[in-house]
Amino acid sequence: MIITNIEIFRFSIKMEPFAIATGTMTVAPNVLIKINTETGIYGWGECSPFPVITGETQDTCIVVAKDFAKLLKGKNALDIDGNLAILNSAIAGNSTIKSAFDMALYDIAAKAENMPLYQFLGAEKKQIETDITIGIDTPEKMTDKAAQYIANGATMLKVKLGKNPKQDVLRMQKIRSAVGENIKIKIDANQGYSFDEAVFVLNEMADLDLQFCEQPMRSWDDHLLPSLISKSSIKIMADESIYNHHDAIRLINTNATDYLNIKLAKSGGINEALKINKVAEEVGMKCMIGGMLETRLALAAKVHLAYAASTVMFFDLDTCLVGHLENPVIGGANYNGFFVDVLDTPGIGADVDPLYLKRCENWVV
Repeated sequence: MIITNIEIFRFSIKMEPFAIATGTMTVAPNVLIKINTETGIYGWGECSPFPVITGETQDTCIVVAKDFAKLLKGKNALDIDGNLAILNSAIAGNSTIKSAFDMALYDIAAKAENMPLYQFLGAEKKQIETDITIGIDTPEKMTDKAAQYIANGATMLKVKLGKNPKQDVLRMQKIRSAVGENIKIKIDANQGYSFDEAVFVLNEMADLDLQFCEQPMRSWDDHLLPSLISKSSIKIMADESIYNHHDAIRLINTNATDYLNIKLAKSGGINEALKINKVAEEVGMKCMIGGMLETRLALAAKVHLAYAASTVMFFDLDTCLVGHLENPVIGGANYNGFFVDVLDTPGIGADVDPLYLKRCENWVV
């Protein structure tokens, strides 16, 4: 199945302002690619660059995508491992745009077998309930948002912190008091704390029954994570510290994390994400499927992966619920309240509104 051409789209999705420790987003600056083959079967891939995490922007992803398209044109689309090896040999890093190509190749492969991607990956469906994320704001506004989500049926919250340790403690005390004891809460500092600040925050929150703290410190402080774990009753989840299965091995061997967060934009796609899952599986470590600011297209791919990844016990799949003001995806992941599912259609099961695509800057290689 020969790749004939690849279409690249500047896929900017308008959204409500959303604040985390590293900044405030008003647009999801995504990139969409479509790999076409001589059989008429095509695959969609979407990525959502986050410069302060992966070092990629929408523009760098588009430039690299053009180079990748030239390399893959004329290749067999079903040779996923071979094609990904070409991309990895061409440039180091750039995991975000690699994930879009990986996704499109898996979409084609599953469509060629006329089965949903999760079945192509050898998996069965399972019930997935996502958390819902609260961005950084005043303690009062965050508490109001938490109460609103619970009133709408949420049972799990993820709270963004990391800008002011003392204020963060107050935020979480107010939120826990407002939502009661039965709601599951996880916190995410997005690398916002120093070691001493992390120790302070986690000890002050010890009685709030939190599931875990995601990435409390900068990734260059990974060597301090074992000490932090020894001083905290709240478990630690690595996010910005884990990109690939080599990182997973390093963190596990140094007792530097309790859990791992798997994201396609960090790992480079489904192929590497499954390798991380295998490493975690060997030691019985639980993982979470997370994301950046993807639409329901990439979200669908993550749901398929979540079905296939045995270690994934936590689901942070709320990207389309935290403020997307546009929905150009046909099919894709479906929300029933905070439960997420995909249709049993071939491939990822998502397409994109052609009228919307006409508004997007695009290139064909």
